[in-house]
Amino acid sequence: MKWKNRHDFYYRKAKSEGYRSRAAFKLKQIIEKFKVIKEGDVVVDLGAAPGGWLQVAREKVGEKGFVLGVDIAEIRKLPWRNVKTIKFDITDPNIVKEIQKMLPRRADVLLSDLSPKVTGIWELDHARQIFLSEKALEIALKILREGGNVVIKVFQGEMMQEFMEKMKVNFRKTRLFKPPASRKSSAEIYAIGFSLRREHHRSC
Repeated sequence: MKWKNRHDFYYRKAKSEGYRSRAAFKLKQIIEKFKVIKEGDVVVDLGAAPGGWLQVAREKVGEKGFVLGVDIAEIRKLPWRNVKTIKFDITDPNIVKEIQKMLPRRADVLLSDLSPKVTGIWELDHARQIFLSEKALEIALKILREGGNVVIKVFQGEMMQEFMEKMKVNFRKTRLFKPPASRKSSAEIYAIGFSLRREHHRSC
């Protein structure tokens, strides 16, 4: 029972504090530690449904910022005029154009909490997650301003190192971080890239 309660702590906390998902606390902990989002930022959140990260991002950017959520699933409307959502597949070749159409200017931050449908076959799940992580990075390189930041979920495993090499080429500093709100049993970890080298970035 103790095990279950530990796992449910952030679920109950999200319910009591009005967040749409327990994942909201993962982003809160990332921001608290690394200050990746600030007031007035333009933020794009990939895999945004049901909207917990959008709520946290909006708290940080305030009235002057802008937050765009993208997901293949419908995202229930949020109450702020500067939070928009689009229903779109991130593997669609038009995704960058669709995002750019919605933004007031180049983004300061790209967030990605994208996950594949987990099959339980580790090699497959890991490969699918890295594929989504690379797609998120690809989009980030096209929509971020010089000096922009990323937070991208990855699964730990043998393909992660290669992904991190791509991050290191494109960002001046990188970190891996597993927030306390992530379940201990989960292979997820967040790759954080600080300050995009826009002038000579390499595509994935």
